[in-house]
Amino acid sequence: MNRALLEVRNLKTCFRVEGREVAIADGITFHINRGEVVGLVGESGCGKSVTALSIMNLVPDPPGKIRSGQIIFEDEDLLTKSEKQLRKIRGNHISMIFQDPMTSLNPVQSIGRQISETLEQHQGLNRKQGMDMAQTLLKLVGIPSPKSLVSEYPHRLSGGMKQRVMIAMAVSCNPKLMIADEPTTALDVTIQAQILEIMKELQKSRGMAILLITHDLGIVAEIAERVMVMYAGKIVESAPVSRLFANPQHPYTKGLLSAVPCPDTVGERLRTIKGTIPRSGDHLVGCRFHPRCEYTCEICIKHEPFLREVGANSYVSCWQGIERYPGVGLNRE
Repeated sequence: MNRALLEVRNLKTCFRVEGREVAIADGITFHINRGEVVGLVGESGCGKSVTALSIMNLVPDPPGKIRSGQIIFEDEDLLTKSEKQLRKIRGNHISMIFQDPMTSLNPVQSIGRQISETLEQHQGLNRKQGMDMAQTLLKLVGIPSPKSLVSEYPHRLSGGMKQRVMIAMAVSCNPKLMIADEPTTALDVTIQAQILEIMKELQKSRGMAILLITHDLGIVAEIAERVMVMYAGKIVESAPVSRLFANPQHPYTKGLLSAVPCPDTVGERLRTIKGTIPRSGDHLVGCRFHPRCEYTCEICIKHEPFLREVGANSYVSCWQGIERYPGVGLNRE
């Protein structure tokens, strides 16, 4: 296994909700190897984007706060860095494609200027060199007539074009890690396929690691090597993509996969996971999925499961399959 580029250890990020502090990312632990593409999936509201913002140390304060944990990037804990030090890392070594390109681009700056600024800040280019490189990057992500586009403003571009610009900005400084938060949201399937193909080509040619955040399992199957499933602020399963799709271990993962429409099930009722994800601020005891799980038993209600290894590079947080429950004084009847 390659040495990890990024290690997130016991990350706890909290927000003020209804007058009290609530952990939105609660004890998150994972790693990303150099050049690896890792998917992070789960329903809306499970904490995926908060995890990404925590890695970049961009959690809005207030109402948010990173309370504990470590974010180790190239052997250095980003949570110990000053804002000045972090500015040298963001965009340069770790870049991010934010969820909504419509609001992520500055409406009063030209496309070329927005790309050029990043290059001037991190690569020491002057304005002319930056604008020339902006054209090269726009061509790289498949934008026609990049020479004329550099002087255009975001409102003149379609959603797919804006997303290509965001990718160009994200790879402009040749980062070692790119975080893509729902990079194909609101795009039609044709444009979505084009964006994914661009990301795959850039990842291979530049050797970047990618953390791909999405709720679309089809996208994960298309691009990722390994996938982590998140539910209510916790990672509940992690495995290589092929293994997880072939043999999911957690009931939540099984539910997600069962809910994906399949040509073999034409005419059948679409399967769903009963209930809803817990609201931020709900008091959670035991397994967070137990109110929606068909396998719930006494221990699930009383005790939170731990993330345990169930195969090579595969982990699951579930009481199912354990005959004796260590540390809680209960046995399976």
